[in-house]
Amino acid sequence: MYPSSFDLTVARSVAEATAALSEGGEDARILAGGQSLIPMMKLRFAFPSLLVDINEIAELASLERQNGELRVGATVRHADVAASDLAFGAVAAAAPWVADPLVRNRGTLVGSVAHCDPEGDWNSVLLATGATVQIAGADGSERSIPITELIVGPFTNSLGEGEMLTAVHVPVPSGASGGAYLKLERKVGDYATVGVATHLELDEDGRISSAGIALTSVAPSNLKATEAESVLIGESPSGELFAEAASLTADAAEPRSDIRGTAEWKRNVVRVYTRRGLEQALSQARSS
Repeated sequence: MYPSSFDLTVARSVAEATAALSEGGEDARILAGGQSLIPMMKLRFAFPSLLVDINEIAELASLERQNGELRVGATVRHADVAASDLAFGAVAAAAPWVADPLVRNRGTLVGSVAHCDPEGDWNSVLLATGATVQIAGADGSERSIPITELIVGPFTNSLGEGEMLTAVHVPVPSGASGGAYLKLERKVGDYATVGVATHLELDEDGRISSAGIALTSVAPSNLKATEAESVLIGESPSGELFAEAASLTADAAEPRSDIRGTAEWKRNVVRVYTRRGLEQALSQARSS
């Protein structure tokens, strides 16, 4: 099918982009990689009246470490992250698992984050790592909020009219740390049947000082397993501790039975992947 008719504006600054979004109202959309938006337009699931192309805005193509954070600009492609030595932990682990090579070469991390697809990989990684997002408004304002405040529900974010995401900021741990992203998919490039992101930081005594666990495709939105995280913090890593956290994570999941598997089976995959992910994160942290 063909998309419905729309206008196109090519913005050359963030100010131009947010002004165009504000003028276009609720029917205006950002075009970066377009790997989610364009298919939805072709299927007539989305019919924006205005697309604002941001690919000519040089500052949005930045992937760098600054002020103790990994900054990923709004036009940085999945493939850029996968190929970068700057990526670490769960970020580095997830990047090669996003979709397929064609999508990774065009799609953007920030676009995926804004899309809030519960089957998308990146929001789980950002929930586990405690990331923040940078937002620009049409009035020239800028603000940063935790990823937890951006995700409102399936395919719904908290951005206001005239606002756009300009970057994602992932804290870079100063001490021993590690992370993982385990994804079960039916075939290469498929959405996750189950995905689990894990992140651990250790203090000087080898105890867990920070922990993150988040789930993909087993809840209405990407889910942060806060109870399981709290069990880990302040404790010495052990198989028994990880098993307890994995059980709590599985209990927090809300899977549904479908053609990919039963809810019970998916919950068990969550349990197994959480334990494995924590073990991989710990191994990285101890060798870092």
